[in-house]
Amino acid sequence: MINIIFSGNYKVFDGMLTALLSIVKHTNRQLNVLIFTMDLPKLNPNFLSVSDRDIKILQNVVQEVNPKSTITKVDLTDTFSKEMINSVNIETGYTPYTFLRLFADMMDIVPDKVLYLDVDLMANDDISKLYDIDITDYEFAGSRDYYGKVFFYPTYCNAGVLLLNMKKIRETKTFEKCRNLLNVKKVFLTDQTVLNKFATKKLILNRRFNEQKRVRKDTVIRHFSKTIKFFPWFHTQNIKQWQIELLHEKLKCHDFDDILGRYLNIKNSKLK
Repeated sequence: MINIIFSGNYKVFDGMLTALLSIVKHTNRQLNVLIFTMDLPKLNPNFLSVSDRDIKILQNVVQEVNPKSTITKVDLTDTFSKEMINSVNIETGYTPYTFLRLFADMMDIVPDKVLYLDVDLMANDDISKLYDIDITDYEFAGSRDYYGKVFFYPTYCNAGVLLLNMKKIRETKTFEKCRNLLNVKKVFLTDQTVLNKFATKKLILNRRFNEQKRVRKDTVIRHFSKTIKFFPWFHTQNIKQWQIELLHEKLKCHDFDDILGRYLNIKNSKLK
C-alpha cells in the first residue's frame, strides 16, 4: 500500500484529479489517499473544503485501477481554528491550506509512513520508486528546492514532495515546533522554511523525485512550482498542469497530454 496526503480546498480539485490520474497510470498498487481540507469562509469566501462529490470522483479514479484503493476526506476545520487561526502568517502569498500538512502528527488516521504531495505535480513514473525508499532513520526525505539550495543553503528542501516518517516526527515534535513558530513569527516561505529549520535529520533525494524545471528521462515526479524568469524582465511564472493552454504555450510541455485528455473528459462529465 502507498499512503498519500494531499491538502487544499475545492479550488484545487483539478490538481488532485490530474495528479491522481498520473499516479494510477504508472502503478496499480493499493492507494490510501487522505485529503486534508477545511472550511474558513470568514477568512475568504473561496476557503471551502473539497466537496463529497469531488471525493467520490477521485475515489472512482483510483478504484478503477485497484478496487481496494481509498480516498478519505479529513476535515481539519476545528483543529486548524483552534491551533493556527490567529497565526501571524495567516495572510501570505499562500493560502492557509499549505499549513495543513503540519497537522499530520495530530491525526490518528495518518500512518507511520506517508507521502505528502502538493497538488501541482504529475507522476512521470511509478511513485513506488520514491515511496519504497527506506527512511527509518530520517524524519523525512525530500529533494532540494531549485532556488532555495542557492538562496538559502545547499540542503534546503522543497516541501511539495515529502516522504514522511510520522513515527519519528511525532517523537521529535518537529511539526509541533513548526506550528508554534509560525503562530508568532513571520517566516518567508512559511511551512517550507520551518520544516527545513526544525528537521533533525532529513534524507536528500535526487531531483528526479521532485523535478521543478522540465521532464527528463529519469523524472519520477514533475512539480509545476512557481519559477523565476529573468528575461526579458524579472518576473515570476506560476503555471499549473491543469492550465493546459499555458502548459503547451509557455512551458512547451506535452508530456502529460494523454492524462490531461482523460482529465478533461472527467471534468466535462462532472459539469453535466
